[in-house]
Amino acid sequence: MRAMRKAGRVLGGLAAILVAGCSSAVVNLAVPTGGYTIYEDRAYGEGPRRKLDIYVPDDLETTVSTVLFFYGGNWQSGDKAYYKAVGQSLASKGMIAVIADYRLYPEILYPDFLYDAAAAFRFVHDHIADYGGDPSRLFVAGHSAGAYNAVMLASAPDYLRAEGLDLTVICGVLGIAGPYDFLSLEDPSLVAMFGGANRPETQPIHRVDGPRPPMLLVTGTEDRTVLPRNSDAMAARLEALGNKAETAHYEGTGHIGIILSMIWPFRGRNPLLEDVTAFVEKQGCAAGLEPAASIR
Repeated sequence: MRAMRKAGRVLGGLAAILVAGCSSAVVNLAVPTGGYTIYEDRAYGEGPRRKLDIYVPDDLETTVSTVLFFYGGNWQSGDKAYYKAVGQSLASKGMIAVIADYRLYPEILYPDFLYDAAAAFRFVHDHIADYGGDPSRLFVAGHSAGAYNAVMLASAPDYLRAEGLDLTVICGVLGIAGPYDFLSLEDPSLVAMFGGANRPETQPIHRVDGPRPPMLLVTGTEDRTVLPRNSDAMAARLEALGNKAETAHYEGTGHIGIILSMIWPFRGRNPLLEDVTAFVEKQGCAAGLEPAASIR
């Protein structure tokens, strides 16, 4: 596909900096170790890829917002162990962060990774209060292919409905350099994964037909892997149907640089963490979203 034809050669998110023989352990050396507790490998389903890690800020005095994050990797690679920086960054701002693994191609095909996303959300919805989270303030987020997962979860009600939930349980969505309108597919692996080169139902932009949760869609002006037009088109579609959508374009930022800013030494390259924090803090949660019966 045009917007992601390079993605098969790029490991989404922080995994991309594991070069020159480095490992995730080396990346994590740059992540502060204090101020939070990690609860690792909580199973939200069967199998080794259906687990998540929960990052809880220390000394919580009240229940707080929770962000469930899905990493990128072209739906073919990735590991939650690489994303300690994301968990620590969000925890440093007083939020609980949940980083979820999900099954990958070729083990599974579309839409199985979306059913995994929904199952992970169901786990968070049911259990986050045990960790100090407010179950009425749940957000979904992701980078690259993970942003697709997050935005699709909030665009197509089918997946949450399979878990006995509806879209009103999502307080807001944070899409970071995500593909939301990327037909037609050209990469043979993606064609196989999505069951064809031109299936509109696989695109988040075509699944929005009514009220949806508020979304913040951010991108970098130098992103050549997932073109910025994905965020602009998705926001326009949401707004055309009366939904709240914000966009941010970070000058001089590429596909990997946008998520690298979550690592402490790289913060300040763009305002991603500040924008995410401000978006989460200002959401009223379910305000303006119609009851589940009206969400198709």
